[in-house]
Amino acid sequence: MPAKNAQQTGCGLIFERGFGRAKDLIEREKTNVQRRYSVILGNLGNTRDRFCNAYKDNPPSPVMLERAAAIPHVSGIELVGTWDIQPDNVAEMRGALRDLGLECVSIIPDLFTQAVYGKGSYSNRQPSVRRHAIDHTKAMCDVARELGCSLLNLWPGQDGYDYLLCADYEAGRGWMCESIAEIAEAYPDLRFALEYKPKEPRTHCYLARMADTLLLAQETGLRNVGVTIDTGHAYVGGEVVGEAIVLAKRAGDRLFHMHFNDNHVTTDDDMIVGSVHTVCYLETLYWLDRCGYAGWLSMDQYPYREEAAAAIGESVEWLRQFSQILEANRAAIDELVAREDAIATSRFLRRVLLEQAAPMAEMEAQVGNR
Repeated sequence: MPAKNAQQTGCGLIFERGFGRAKDLIEREKTNVQRRYSVILGNLGNTRDRFCNAYKDNPPSPVMLERAAAIPHVSGIELVGTWDIQPDNVAEMRGALRDLGLECVSIIPDLFTQAVYGKGSYSNRQPSVRRHAIDHTKAMCDVARELGCSLLNLWPGQDGYDYLLCADYEAGRGWMCESIAEIAEAYPDLRFALEYKPKEPRTHCYLARMADTLLLAQETGLRNVGVTIDTGHAYVGGEVVGEAIVLAKRAGDRLFHMHFNDNHVTTDDDMIVGSVHTVCYLETLYWLDRCGYAGWLSMDQYPYREEAAAAIGESVEWLRQFSQILEANRAAIDELVAREDAIATSRFLRRVLLEQAAPMAEMEAQVGNR
């Protein structure tokens, strides 16, 4: 059903109160943007795959928190329920975050590592499993309140299917919508960001791309249900992140959170930002600013073999570098977007990217001093 207080127009739903109109896309003040960087705590722990159970040791949470706090420019942390945070360690975690000067950016309920969710969490055909997922999420909502955190990042990775003629798409999506709506309605002071991903761990995930995730958010009829864009997930889904940002804006400012990483497009490699894509991130930051996104830029990586804090720090530095290019050339980029001239854009990018490149000798010296 349509969200409350919405006005139906010929081009879709434009929301009235608190969310702005499509014209805000070009009226938004775009200068002096303040970026805030965060990291998912578990990214600093052990990494594993189906071939190797442990590429690294898994340090305790206090050690990982200290490592996160030492990454330059990082001031926020995302915590995964059952991994990092539970009802019985909230006071300890709150104290640790305070002592390290870190803010809890979001809580991520663990809907993806437990066997009970093997055939789905919110969309599971068994009512008892759906209730288990709802109750776990509500417990994490209570934890978020205690930590002063206003965002739940929901990634129902096990909700989907693998084989044809083995899933009731209509019922599954309906159960998912009902589950999320029940949670969000019970906690109107919190926001719920639905993170989409086309595949993995299922071959097909119900929340696969921006459009179907926005549809579900709107079907809840609740304004505190929105979307998380993970750049790597968007690449795997064949999306242009800038366009996905605009879709969320036009649907009523539904972009609640951002995860950053990189990949080779075919799989969710969770690599260092900028290791494969470049122009994509520059355009992503441009459209985040143009659409008025004021949330966190959170690093969501899985550095299998790399030193985790250093790899995450590289992602932050790449985003800061792209931000510097954007700030220095914002008016020129506005003009290029309006001109739709691919040759002029190519010349511009070649100039600004090469101007930003440090001489090789300087780069080698920096590496040698680490």
